[in-house]
Amino acid sequence: MGRSCRVSRLGVLSAVLGLVSVATIVTLWIIALTGDGEVTAPWDSYRLPTTLRPDHYTVALWPRLTPDPSTGLYMFTGNSTVEFACVEETDLIVIHSNKLNYTLLDTHMGSLTATGGELAPSIKSSQLHTETQYLILQLNGKLSRGQMYRLYTEFTGELADDLAGFYRSQYEEDGVQKVVATSQMHPTHARKTFPCFDEPAMKAVFHITLLHPPGTVALSNGMEREIVNISIDGVDVTRTRFEPTKRMSSYLLALIVSDYSHLSATEGDTLVRIWARRKAIEQGHGNYALNLTGPILDFFQHYYNISYPLCKSDQIALPDFYFGAMENWGLVTYRETHLLYDPVTSSTRNRETTATIIAHELAHMWFGNLVTLRWWNEVWLNEGFASYVSYLGADYAEPTWDLKDLIVLDDVHRVFAVDALVSSHPLSSEEDSITLPDQIMEQFDAVSYSKGAAVLRMLSDFLSESVFVEGLNRYLQHFAYENTQGTDLWDHLQTAVEANGVSLPAPVADIMNRWVRQMGFPVVTIETTTGHVSQKHFLLDPESTVTVTSPYGYKWQVPVRWMRSNVVQESTWWLMEETAVNTDMKSGGDDWILANVNVTGYYRVNYDLGNWERLLAQLDTDHQVIPLINRAQLVDDAFNLARAKLVPTTLALRTTMYLLEEREYMPWQSALDNMHYYYLMLERTEVYWPMQDYMRKLVTPLFLYFEHVTSNWTHVPDRHTDQYNQVNAVRMACSTGVAQCQNLTTTWFKQWMDNPDNLIHPNLRSTVYCSAVAAGGDAEWEFAWSQFQTAVVASEASKLMSALACTNSTPLLKRYLTYSLDPAMIRKQDATSVIVSVASNREGQDLAWDFVRENWDYMFTQYGVGSFSFGALISGVTARFSTQAELQQLKEFEEKNSATGFGSATLALKQAMERTATNINWLQQNKQEVMDWFTSQTVHQTV
Repeated sequence: MGRSCRVSRLGVLSAVLGLVSVATIVTLWIIALTGDGEVTAPWDSYRLPTTLRPDHYTVALWPRLTPDPSTGLYMFTGNSTVEFACVEETDLIVIHSNKLNYTLLDTHMGSLTATGGELAPSIKSSQLHTETQYLILQLNGKLSRGQMYRLYTEFTGELADDLAGFYRSQYEEDGVQKVVATSQMHPTHARKTFPCFDEPAMKAVFHITLLHPPGTVALSNGMEREIVNISIDGVDVTRTRFEPTKRMSSYLLALIVSDYSHLSATEGDTLVRIWARRKAIEQGHGNYALNLTGPILDFFQHYYNISYPLCKSDQIALPDFYFGAMENWGLVTYRETHLLYDPVTSSTRNRETTATIIAHELAHMWFGNLVTLRWWNEVWLNEGFASYVSYLGADYAEPTWDLKDLIVLDDVHRVFAVDALVSSHPLSSEEDSITLPDQIMEQFDAVSYSKGAAVLRMLSDFLSESVFVEGLNRYLQHFAYENTQGTDLWDHLQTAVEANGVSLPAPVADIMNRWVRQMGFPVVTIETTTGHVSQKHFLLDPESTVTVTSPYGYKWQVPVRWMRSNVVQESTWWLMEETAVNTDMKSGGDDWILANVNVTGYYRVNYDLGNWERLLAQLDTDHQVIPLINRAQLVDDAFNLARAKLVPTTLALRTTMYLLEEREYMPWQSALDNMHYYYLMLERTEVYWPMQDYMRKLVTPLFLYFEHVTSNWTHVPDRHTDQYNQVNAVRMACSTGVAQCQNLTTTWFKQWMDNPDNLIHPNLRSTVYCSAVAAGGDAEWEFAWSQFQTAVVASEASKLMSALACTNSTPLLKRYLTYSLDPAMIRKQDATSVIVSVASNREGQDLAWDFVRENWDYMFTQYGVGSFSFGALISGVTARFSTQAELQQLKEFEEKNSATGFGSATLALKQAMERTATNINWLQQNKQEVMDWFTSQTVHQTV
């Protein structure tokens, strides 16, 4: 108590003295003046000087899990010693610090000593520079090159609920409110917990001690080394000391104090533990994750040919968490929905999500943690790699699911939509172009994750997986515990290529630089009458102008796997220039050419109309001759080529006609993904009803098929993807007005309202809940809301949260939107999802957009800091925009909030305006043709 008061008084004093010291430091510093007279100094740069390099930290933290009686705030206190080397002589210490108040030590915010009996310069003055988030210490003398020094600080900070740094999460268990002190240091939030050199290349060892209430458990990256009960100023606490970490980046540090329990097992010499709320562990919700982690760790140890570097692998489910998961080395944090699995209430999709996200995070233990990229401009290599191999790891753990193929739908097709905009960006940027925290956050987008995964999958394919893995092992072995840049991986892959005698048309770096250093991707066009093959930068809006120049002129070196009719060609053909001729690709008669077999390449394919007609004829006569993945590809390519005016819109629509006979998930999902755009554009027009009639005609045979194979919905299909397609069948049948489906879902939901036992199968719950809430009124919504409030399984709560946005009642949608900014109703981490879900309802589109505009300043500057995904929010609420009025509203929104700013949504806002302009053009040019086509199909149906 006394210590807390002392820190509080001195914190105020330090702020006053800090203001006085500003003038002192600026006066003493030798100022560099730029041509326009602007002052530049080390603390004005968002990048650390290179004069100092940390070796290790010794940090002790004491989070208070009850609010301070005088302020009502949750706080933490701490002290830290960082031992660092002087690399270049300097009289200035610049170290990251954000939102920390320091105890003054002999009138300064820290104390400095030298190792080895040497004397350290005294501190002249200290200052906090809030804009660039630094603690700055001006010294009376210079630090000596090669000498080690120790900087000691004492500080206090708020254990806020902002989901950043060391923060607070809360939940209710058995009627008791419980608090978790947890952390999210990535990417730039370790500095909010203790002063540190908070850049990825500043690797160090961390010695962590946590003080916490007796009866709670403390966790960190290292194994618990000592747990003792002590008393501090009359307060009983438990002190947990941890084994020192491996040499790692500050963003990988994790600190947690909770009332959790755990499950444990061993995988070889590695202790595996799953931590969660006590009730969740008791009910077995951590069992699946525990059973999965061992095999996935084992897979990656063999894949990388390097043993898991740590003695334990902790994974913990948190009630409040910004990202889906975070790869903290040895203590991976997850949203509850992504780690916990309840066989009674969780769906197959939930189970797959758990498997792939665990695999993604564990892949980082080597690629990202053991070897770390030097700076955030190459985020893609870290996240793209983990995204790619997550399919391999999950496929190893669940071999009957055929997960590896789903990367085409979930990543390749997904990112094509973004990367075909002129507002996209290259995978790799110049290092000095990414400096601000918001710029760093912007890098964590679909391009980095999904395009990164797609191009690495392509690279693995044309090298062969064995050569790819060999080069990867060389890279990891060479740079263990160090930092790299992307070119280092290309160098080691090239060594593996040469060692194995692999024939490539160019060095690995030359090929890959064209895929990572320029945005976008090509459309490869094959004229089967002549064998002429060409490539062109694919843009969804052919009238848009690319203003960003490329060092490669938007040309790629393209590996083309292809087939003639039902025969796959053995060798890969390379398109190295803008145009080429491959006479083997000439065809006629009934023969057809199909390129990008299994979509291993990151590009779209177009053909002459004659070849398109032959492919359509093949789909109509015997669609299974065309490989499954390529049936999905043909649909997706055709729809997007039509949007780019490269093929007729009616040709794209015709690729869906054969679906009357298709039962496989991937082609159906591809078609539904593309028809989703048509719904966004047309459901507010007169085209909506003919489109509904056509989709009802298309989906009815699929609905009846699953009714039959499940014996009237009494059991679940055996195959993983069949379970997904069953959901598609029910969702589309109900949404297009198949009476049998609507009666089914309404009956199931009514039975649940009348009986507390929910008999709806978990796979179908999202669809049934949404359909029933949409068809119902206040009673159905209120029931769903009450079930959401009392849901104890996060995945079930998530299904209900989405369904609540399905209502057609404007008052209920408005009410739900207001709940999104009330943490007592909707957790901060879920606010974005709620608003976007309301916007996805055509009745809620305008309501959600108005809500965002009215509350942007509050969300951006106060409520949403650290918890909102502002990029996803902007993309979600503007997805339907297709009128000049909406484009004008976007421009006015940008202008009105320019002072407030958009942070990580800056790029998303540009993309929203570009998409809206493209949508306006598409609607003007295609609306009548689409109307006529849908009408002709439904008229034919009634004849």
